[in-house]
Amino acid sequence: MTLSRSAPRRGHRDQAIFVDRMIAKSPVVIAVVNNKGGVGKTTAAVNLAAAFASPRRRVLLVDLDSQASASLWLGVERIHLRPSSASCLLQELPVQHAIRGTTVPNLDLITGSVELANADLTLANVSGRELTLKLALQRIRQQYDLILLDCAPNLSLLCVNALVASDAVIVPVTPQPLAVEGLVGLLASLETVRVRLNTRNHLLGILLSMVDPAARKAPILMRQLRERHGSDVLRTEILASRALEEAPMSAKTINQFAPRSKAADAFRRLASEVLDRLRARRG
Repeated sequence: MTLSRSAPRRGHRDQAIFVDRMIAKSPVVIAVVNNKGGVGKTTAAVNLAAAFASPRRRVLLVDLDSQASASLWLGVERIHLRPSSASCLLQELPVQHAIRGTTVPNLDLITGSVELANADLTLANVSGRELTLKLALQRIRQQYDLILLDCAPNLSLLCVNALVASDAVIVPVTPQPLAVEGLVGLLASLETVRVRLNTRNHLLGILLSMVDPAARKAPILMRQLRERHGSDVLRTEILASRALEEAPMSAKTINQFAPRSKAADAFRRLASEVLDRLRARRG
């Protein structure tokens, strides 16, 4: 499956038009990971999942953050978060009982909840604790074309579960000095987990996220990132915008809130690029 860019045909307000072409279906799990907060991780997970969803592509977003930001963004009130991913991972609820629909057609959700804050303690003495999420998702994996995991901003046992369960990893990073410096250590940690636990996931791409074009050092840091990490950095960049700031308050994805905005167009292009990379890896 892929959203491929046909020609650079243009639509309303000079937006790119994409042609949705499917290839042989094979369920893929993508973890969206960064141990630093404020890098646009949930923004990427929610809006990329929504951009993927189509009549021919079923998508599941799994919220693994105790703050449940992705779930709240998709319109689930805090009092209605349960059953959540914590119910499946910590209380052995069958995962199919935690799935719920969203206002985005073909996008389902498993919510996060505050109980996830205790996940490391609860799983610590469980045999094969790193496999808990992978085994849970195996029961419903064939129902979806893509499953996205929105991870908490840490490298906890729950994040390790996400890495073990995933086929690919996207790392959002903002062009800020501390975030850029921390990326090297994060990538080394991800590689350590991959080698020690013999996982099959790979780095799908580093996503430049929440980019402030007016920030004085942003262009320099972005250039340094691309020079240092080469093709690992995704071409598509997500710029900070008022629309992206306001969309969560309306419980709408950027494509619902401002479908003709530059941000919505960027996530459509990002979906196309990610699916192209998945197809290239599979080939």
